[in-house]
Amino acid sequence: MTKAYHTINRIIEFLLVTIFTLLVVDVLWQVFSRYVIGQSYSFTEEFARFALIWLAILGAAYLNGKREHLSMDFLVRKLSGERLKKRMQVIEILMFFFAFVVMVIGGGNLVYTTLYLGQTSPAMHISLGYVYAIVPVSGLLIMFFSVHNILLYNK
Repeated sequence: MTKAYHTINRIIEFLLVTIFTLLVVDVLWQVFSRYVIGQSYSFTEEFARFALIWLAILGAAYLNGKREHLSMDFLVRKLSGERLKKRMQVIEILMFFFAFVVMVIGGGNLVYTTLYLGQTSPAMHISLGYVYAIVPVSGLLIMFFSVHNILLYNK
């Protein structure tokens, strides 16, 4: 399980760096084309929006796996020993079910609906289902990371 965890983290890191690099190049091209060439391309703004969606949602799953996500841990830090382990397990179980219900089921329905209806983006003409596909994928990643973390707390 630990080897799978590290492999998945490395893949996600590579994807996040790639998406961020493409986002920076896209925005630089948009600024260059608008102010130097004098012509603005509509696909650059749309690609930047889609890349930012993927970066934010996939980044949230990555940070969840590293246990570096934003949290209010004032009360949790007051606990120690076995109570802390139990509380962290409960938090991971709640995160697992949230990711399953909201991201996997809800995001899967969103992807299915947009693919079924054939909604496409105006400038790039790609199906919005592909853009929204990152939601259930990230939900599955969060579920995997939650199971991994629960197993770590049991050791």
